[in-house]
Amino acid sequence: MDSVFANVVTAPEDPILGVTVAYNKDPSPVKLNLGVGAYRTEEGKPLVLDVVRRAEQQLVNDPSRVKEYLSIVGLADFNKLSAKLILGADSPAIQENRITTIQCLSGTGSLRVGGEFLAKHYHQHIIYIPKPTWGNHPKVFTSAGLSVEYYRYYDPASRGLDFQGLLEDLGAAPSGAIVLLHACAHNPTGVDPTTEQWEHIRQLIRSKQLLPFFDSAYQGFASGSLDADAHPVRMFVADGGECLIAQSYAKNLGLYGERVGALSIVCKSADVASKVESQVKLVVRPMYSNPPIHGASIVATILKNSEMYNEWTIELKGMADRIISMRHQLYDALQARGTPGDWSHIIKQIGMFTFTGLNTEQVAFMTKEYHIYMTSDGRISMAGLSSKTVPHLADAIHAAVTRAA
Repeated sequence: MDSVFANVVTAPEDPILGVTVAYNKDPSPVKLNLGVGAYRTEEGKPLVLDVVRRAEQQLVNDPSRVKEYLSIVGLADFNKLSAKLILGADSPAIQENRITTIQCLSGTGSLRVGGEFLAKHYHQHIIYIPKPTWGNHPKVFTSAGLSVEYYRYYDPASRGLDFQGLLEDLGAAPSGAIVLLHACAHNPTGVDPTTEQWEHIRQLIRSKQLLPFFDSAYQGFASGSLDADAHPVRMFVADGGECLIAQSYAKNLGLYGERVGALSIVCKSADVASKVESQVKLVVRPMYSNPPIHGASIVATILKNSEMYNEWTIELKGMADRIISMRHQLYDALQARGTPGDWSHIIKQIGMFTFTGLNTEQVAFMTKEYHIYMTSDGRISMAGLSSKTVPHLADAIHAAVTRAA
């Protein structure tokens, strides 16, 4: 007898995760994986921060710690400290108690819970997301019950921001539409608006009564400064308007597999924030009941201890600086080879990724001839590079541009 699931077809591989699958199958000793969105050391190894090891040791050695369920909203200390980290200790939203923060399953979970809350309780179901954006964004919001539209963001000609297109598309959006904004280190392009451009965007969004939803996956990881990377979010909170913020500790604390994140909703009043929180709990309860305790405890331990917090900022800046250094080394290597074209965007872009401008054919050529793996849109993870592998990548890009163009 046939299986009751006989009509199920094999789903297409996730384009980002599929890169690692292909890489793992390649026996070449020179293979290089630049698809993965995770930090690697100069030796190409995953990194657990020293401060994270210390915090874990402290937690393990505390006999009073138990494994009881957290509440639906998660660890109270973690939520309070996460809001303070993204908004600043002196934020009026925190002082006036008009923010609700819920521990969620990293950035993806925070976006999904926020999306479902909006689908149930917000009058407008259209969310505008940048073109291009992280591959999971459209799937998360569609699954949450929202309708996805795009606004122009990246200009392939300048390999920079299509600021005019962005303003036109958001200006034409229906009143009340939700707008997804990458707080810093835009994924996949590494292109961020300037402070002046952010101010224009803020004014447009507020004048059209659009609702900003920030995805903050890289705070401190882009520039090396936690405050500088939070500045765009703080601009929107300072004007007294409402917004949503999804935070992830995957990159900046290296807690990828612990799935630690937070959803904050900034409201007009404490009364509204309390009602909003009660409804967000009803989204979470049938989805996963309550979040896991370990990762959030690590974060709370570090954020509430000034010595550990300072140690974290030093380690975080070390990661950001290594990525910036890889950008300069790659740019210099391409200049030294006389590779055709302007490659200055490599050092202008920020964060984990560089949008190289290489086309699908060139990417395929680099994989086949040089065993270099990346997403087909030409996005490379700068964190996957090291001083030892930069020459190999530069050779491959040079060959791709001169031969596979």
